[in-house]
Amino acid sequence: MEKAQDGELRPQLRGELTRADVDLVYDVCPGARCEAIPSEEANAAPFDDLVWGPYHSLSLAWAVDANTRYEGSTAGVLTALAQYLLYSGRVSFILHVKASEQEPTFGEATISTTMEEVLSGAGSRYGPTAPLIGLVAALDRNEPFAVVAKPCDLNAIRNLAHKDARVNRLTKYMLAPVCGGFMPDQAMNRFLSDNDILMQDITALRYRGRGCPGPTTITTNDGRRRDFHYLDFWGEDESKWSLPFRCKVCPDGIGEAADIAAADTWPNATPDREGSVTDPGTNSVITRTQRGEALLQAALADGFLAPGGQVDVDYMSNTQPHQVSKKRFMHARFKGLNRAGQLTPATFGLRLEELSDQNTAEENTAQEQGAFERASRVNV
Repeated sequence: MEKAQDGELRPQLRGELTRADVDLVYDVCPGARCEAIPSEEANAAPFDDLVWGPYHSLSLAWAVDANTRYEGSTAGVLTALAQYLLYSGRVSFILHVKASEQEPTFGEATISTTMEEVLSGAGSRYGPTAPLIGLVAALDRNEPFAVVAKPCDLNAIRNLAHKDARVNRLTKYMLAPVCGGFMPDQAMNRFLSDNDILMQDITALRYRGRGCPGPTTITTNDGRRRDFHYLDFWGEDESKWSLPFRCKVCPDGIGEAADIAAADTWPNATPDREGSVTDPGTNSVITRTQRGEALLQAALADGFLAPGGQVDVDYMSNTQPHQVSKKRFMHARFKGLNRAGQLTPATFGLRLEELSDQNTAEENTAQEQGAFERASRVNV
């Protein structure tokens, strides 16, 4: 993967592709095939919801360590869990991401073997990021490990498990943020231009963290530091979010391939400007597998996470309304994409048709037509 002329990460062909290589790409790529947790694990979950899927528990939590909670994007739950996995000896290393040293707006894959290294990667990366660049190297180490990555990345790992037996043997835990998407390079350039910052002058960029959500902090080569509120960076509501079209047609932003997924907890998915100044951060936590539930309980018992009590599906939907809407209408959007001649992923365990049946015919028609029109004029 390399930075292309459009500013995004694109795969670069080196050598010849065989037919077997191409088939493997289609079998593994989450844009062609999107799979949730295996059916036997889904069936073992005591609770199920049409939108949120199978789960063992829905709860609130935060990192007990004050610095981890502060550095994390919301409350440091995924960082604390990754640290705990190393501390407890459950895994030998963590495959995750950190800020890129070459492209400050990007993220890059990294392998951490210490709690300090894990902490150095805390904080969301909203630029192009490809954590699975490091997956083959991780498997080649032949040691138990955990992955912290976007839901789509975990979908790809679930797909690869059907082709490479090492995946299920060595990948002991998969953790994900509930993901709203990333900011494409074009939108980032607009934001920088509006604030008189040149991309080539940036030496460091932190999207959030050091608070909840914490500032977007940009450092330039002349030593200046600029802080922007999360709402100034993304916009006051989700309709203003700048996202690639493929993020708007992602069938699994809520991390149904993960053992544990963690989410923001702001009402209507929007932080309060005044409240965010003093908010220490709280994550909602979804455990999807028995393995994930056992990990959560162990991290709570051993003092890596603090419990904030149980929540319900309504709470999740009220704090992540855009995820509910996207999930409900994805089947209709896929129909629009297909009508425009675009490929859509085969999905497994995501209930898209059942969700579509809950909508009105008018809603589905509008969503299908919107996707058709968008796909007809852009390169998905």
